Amino acid sequence: MKNTLNLLLIILLIVGCKENKPKSNPKEIAHSAENIPYNGTASVTQGIATTITEDIYACERGRKTDVGEITSTDGKKWTVPAQTNYTDNDFPFSADLFNSCEGKNYATVKEALSHFDDANIMEIDADGEVFTAYIFADNYFEMYVNGVAVGKDKVPFTQFNSSIVKFKAQKPFTIAMKLVDWEEHLGVGCEANRGKSFHAGDGGMVAVIKDAANTIIATTNENWKAQTFYTAPIKDLSCVSEDGNYRYSKNCDTDGGQDGTSFYALHWETPTDWMMTDFNDANWPKATTYTNQTIGVDNKPSYTNFTSIFDDAENDAEFIWSTNVVLDNEVLVRYTVK
Repeated sequence: MKNTLNLLLIILLIVGCKENKPKSNPKEIAHSAENIPYNGTASVTQGIATTITEDIYACERGRKTDVGEITSTDGKKWTVPAQTNYTDNDFPFSADLFNSCEGKNYATVKEALSHFDDANIMEIDADGEVFTAYIFADNYFEMYVNGVAVGKDKVPFTQFNSSIVKFKAQKPFTIAMKLVDWEEHLGVGCEANRGKSFHAGDGGMVAVIKDAANTIIATTNENWKAQTFYTAPIKDLSCVSEDGNYRYSKNCDTDGGQDGTSFYALHWETPTDWMMTDFNDANWPKATTYTNQTIGVDNKPSYTNFTSIFDDAENDAEFIWSTNVVLDNEVLVRYTVK
């Protein structure tokens, strides 16, 4: 009888230990590297990022401009929608071509330029020529010339604005820009729009550079280089592919949905010297060009008020981005003006 009681006690202890054993977190299992059906060069995240900064810029009728952080399956931490210099006081803001958030609703280029303070001309070369860049970015840009920061967008998200950057340099010079399609749902490249809680927003940037004689010397076109570093939302990781330095998501679903908490994102580390003149972008893809209709600017006065610049009859600038203007959310572009 005593042996029987001892045996029962042992059985009860074993059962109790099993019941008290910590249960696996299904979310952790779903996000573990061995369960992610992906073998490309990017780091993979899934789901919504943690908000670390709220409203870096506030605009009436504008969308929230939050910043988040998310950890990928390989243990790396990523800032979304991008690591920017928006709050860095040493990185200069661009001047306004049009900015309804701050009441700068200029109707013409001449009117906008009349408000430009020449003290804000960024000097790269003391004996250089003054050049003027006119920029419309959906949504945000940071611009360098020969590795020197010359201007960043005042409005990270919406309302849509356009910008002026003036700098003094000698030719040839290299333009490098970080372009960001901001997001409401951090980590999955989505916003509430068109009847969907998780709508995949699109990007796009157009720029015109003029010399001191008001002659166009460069416009955005297919001769620029463009590389993506953050792609989302991805519903099915089997839709993405790579060919050398080409990162394709053209076969991926862009419809979004009502619940994006299971969407994936792909992240690549940006080179530390990507904005420098001697950075080798030879293997980067050429920029993909997009029409005004694709980007959807025909109802935006920050663009339509200045078609004499952006849609010049003899030198029409084109919207550029990487190969996917909907899913690629952080794109670096480069071009050398000779």
